Amino acid sequence: MKRLMLGLVLLVLLPALAVAGLVVFGTSPPPAPLPSITHPFASMDLATLPPLSRYQARDGARLSFRQYAAGGKQVAVLIHGSAGSSSDMHVLATALQRSGVTVYVPDLRGHGANVPHGDIAYLGQMDDDMTDFLVQIKQAFPAAPTTLVGFSSGGGFALRVAAEAPLGTSFDRYVLLSPYLRYDAPTLRSNAAKTPGPVEGQGGSKAEEPAWAKASIGRIIGLTILNRFGIHTFDGLPVVAFAVPANVSSVTQSYSLRLNRNFQPHDEYLGDIRAVARPMRVFVGAADDLFIPEKMQEVFHSQRGDIPVTILPGLNHTDMVTSAEAIQVVVDTFQ
Repeated sequence: MKRLMLGLVLLVLLPALAVAGLVVFGTSPPPAPLPSITHPFASMDLATLPPLSRYQARDGARLSFRQYAAGGKQVAVLIHGSAGSSSDMHVLATALQRSGVTVYVPDLRGHGANVPHGDIAYLGQMDDDMTDFLVQIKQAFPAAPTTLVGFSSGGGFALRVAAEAPLGTSFDRYVLLSPYLRYDAPTLRSNAAKTPGPVEGQGGSKAEEPAWAKASIGRIIGLTILNRFGIHTFDGLPVVAFAVPANVSSVTQSYSLRLNRNFQPHDEYLGDIRAVARPMRVFVGAADDLFIPEKMQEVFHSQRGDIPVTILPGLNHTDMVTSAEAIQVVVDTFQ
C-alpha cells in the first residue's frame, strides 16, 4: 500500500516539478540590440512631439496618448510596433496632420508612459482599451471617417481588431504596415532561415537572420501546460525579450505571455484575414529586415483577394513609418 501511495505521489509530483522547472528555468537571454530597427527611432527629431494626454479605461487606468489636431474631417489612429511607444509614429502622424487628418496615437497598455511595462491584467485587455479609446474619439468626431493604421506588431493588432465583432466595424478602414502575423507564419524571415537550402545568389546554407525578439520557449511551454489546467497565475512572467537598448525609459524590454498573445492577431490569423469586414490595405517594404514581402502577398491573397498588398521598392522594416517614400504612400490613401 505504501509503495502504491508513493507511486501515485511521484506520478503527480514529477510532472508538476517538470512544469515548474520549465517556468522557472526555461528562460533565454535577450538578443543583442538591433540598430537597423532601433536607430531610426532613436535619431528621430521629436522637437514638435505633442504632449501626452490621458483617457480613462474601464478598469480606471488613465492611459496615455498623443493627439495631432487637424479639424477632424478624417481621423486616423496609429498603433506603434513591439517594444515601442507613441513617439515612434511621430513622423507619420505629422505628415497626416499636414494633409488634414486628425491623428491619435496611443501608448498601448504596458508601453511608453503606461507603467509597468510589458504586462497586462488579462488576455483581451488591449482590445477593451481600444474600445474605450474609440468611444472618446467618436464623442469628439462622431461623423468623421476613422482609419486604424498599425505598424509591425501594431499591424498585427490592427488585423486582430478588424476581425472582432463589433469592434472591427467601428473603424471605417484599415492600413497595415509590415504587419506581424504569428511566430510560425511563413512571412517571417527567421522561419525561412530555418529551412535547409541555399540563399538566393549565395552558396551554402541559408544565413541566420538578425533576431528582433527572442522567446523563452521552455517557460512558454510550461505556462501553456498550466493554462490548459486553468492556471493563469504566472501569465505575467516575461516570455519574450526584444533587441532594444537597456537604458531607454520609453522602450519596453520584454512581454509577458498574456501581453504577447494580445498584441498580435488571434492564433488563427488566417481566420482574422477572412473575417475583415471593412476595407483594408497592406504595405510592406521590398527590403524588409524581418518579413518576406512576397510571402505577405501570398498569405493575404490566399484568404482574401480583395485586400491589396503593395510591396514598396527598396524600403526596409522601419522605413515604413520613418521614410518619406512610405509616408507619402500612406498619406495618399487618405486623399
